[in-house]
Parts: sequence; C-alpha cells; structure tokens
Amino acid sequence: MAELIRRGIRHISDAANNADSYRVLRGRVSVLKIAPDARFMPYLELAGFGSVALIRSSDLRFDLLSALVERWRPETHTFHFPCWECTVTLEDVAMQLGLAVDGSPVTGLSSLTDPAVVCYQLLGESLEDGDKFFSGIKFTWLRDKICRLSATASECELMCAARAYIMHMIGALLMPDANGDSVHLSYLPLLADLSTARSYS
Repeated sequence: MAELIRRGIRHISDAANNADSYRVLRGRVSVLKIAPDARFMPYLELAGFGSVALIRSSDLRFDLLSALVERWRPETHTFHFPCWECTVTLEDVAMQLGLAVDGSPVTGLSSLTDPAVVCYQLLGESLEDGDKFFSGIKFTWLRDKICRLSATASECELMCAARAYIMHMIGALLMPDANGDSVHLSYLPLLADLSTARSYS
C-alpha cells in the first residue's frame, strides 16, 4: 500500500504498516452471525432482502478503512487515490447487495404515536422496558426474537421473525448509526406488507 502513496505525505498506511494503532479507527459490527431460518427465508426474499441475508462476515480491516477515511473528500464525495478518484455507486449497491435502487424513497416516520402497538402488530410482541415512547429497538432484543422461533411457528410468527431479521440488517449493516446497539423504529412500518417492501430503494 505504501507504494501507492505519494512521497513526502504522512498517511495512515504508515501507522498501519508500523503497527501504530493510535491512528487506526475502531468500529463496532453487529452483523448477525447466524443464518436465517429456512422457514422465514421466503419472506426475506419476498421483501427483497434475500441476498443481504446471506452476508455473514463481519471481519473488517480497520487499518484499510482508516486509510480510506483519510482519502475521502466530502467536496466531491469521492476517495482520492494517487492514480484516480473512486466512489461507491448505486450500481455497486445493486450488484453486491441485491437491493433495489430505483424504487420509492425510504423516508420513514420521525415519530410514532404508539410504538408499543406498532411493535406488537408487526413483531408479535412489544418491548418490555415499560417505555411507551421508545424510538429504537435493541439488537439484543431482535436477536432474541429471531432465535426463540419455535419449531411449530405459525405463518404470522414467521413473518414477525422475518421483520425482526430485516430490522437487524437495516440497523447493523445497511443504515447503522453512531449508537451501534439499536435500529430506529421508523423503518418498521415500511415492513408491514412484506410484498411491497421491495418497492423501496
């Protein structure tokens, strides 16, 4: 990597090559390391998340990510390399993740009047923290919901588990935020009808 960097410029790759860890970014990854249950895989496919659900790896090279961060230019929204400029395009998203990029925009809701009711209707149960006006669902709660699926689960329970799996993917992989331990509840109403969820970009 050092050969690609122009001489005379101190770059993050020097820190990575010399094992200086103080300049290397650290991140949290909450990707589900369990495969989706085959029983609710058809619902993930129906919603357009079948390809994303197959992503298992969470091994990230933080030294390389740090090098990319130093090469990012917000003025042009591109990575500046000595040989060219590069950026992630919608075509990359479509090809690598299998997600739609030409549908209705995802805008969501800024707040819900009764989040507990929405959770109960779409996930089959509500959070037990007693907070009526919560705005996020913890990854641990979603994982528990997915893993507790009984062997005799009904179609409704399978759909609820599929929604929980999709919510986890959205919060951990597709639209992570700074807190790193929950997903915003505003995405859940978009999954009410799984057959129309794939119409969003």
